[in-house]
Amino acid sequence: MGARYAFRFDQSACSGCKTCQAACKDRHGLPVGVLWRRVYEVAGGGWERVGEAWHSDAFAYHLSLACNHCAEPICAEVCPTGAIVRGDDGLVRIDRETCVGCRYCAWACPYGAPQFDERSGTMTKCDLCAADLAAGRPPACVSSCPMRALELVTIEDGADAAGAATFPLPDPALTSPGLVVVPHRDAPRAGPRTARVANREEVAP
Repeated sequence: MGARYAFRFDQSACSGCKTCQAACKDRHGLPVGVLWRRVYEVAGGGWERVGEAWHSDAFAYHLSLACNHCAEPICAEVCPTGAIVRGDDGLVRIDRETCVGCRYCAWACPYGAPQFDERSGTMTKCDLCAADLAAGRPPACVSSCPMRALELVTIEDGADAAGAATFPLPDPALTSPGLVVVPHRDAPRAGPRTARVANREEVAP
């Protein structure tokens, strides 16, 4: 087993400012409708009557999400042309010369990472700012976060993706994502029946 890159996200530190999202979009010149990194707003709870008074148990937190460069990338498994490959460095890349834009990867990815680019007719996604990494710099999303809620770390292949099942994330066993989440204090209260993504129209590909 070897070490691989992973995003470490501290939900308690995130203010939801979306600077990471904007920095990614600017760094890669992404067109309207394409977001390689998305900031989800999760909200739940409400009002409960306690005797003669009303008590609020509302909660909210954020989740910054991009491609997790999974150890078992399902996007690569379903790609009919072999355009998606996980390299020796652990990065999952899309070869645009081979991609035919069928969108199978987008349908299969439980994180919504692959995004269709109308300009090129191909799929695109986060490449971990590979050129910056090669130059010894962190990805744009990490370096731009004013709260330092987002970090690039290394984890061992086969290591548990700590906290990566936080709502609305899928079971990490599906793809073994390079993602470590430090959950918000209210995250244990969130689930499909008790919370919702409040900005669904913004983060939907």
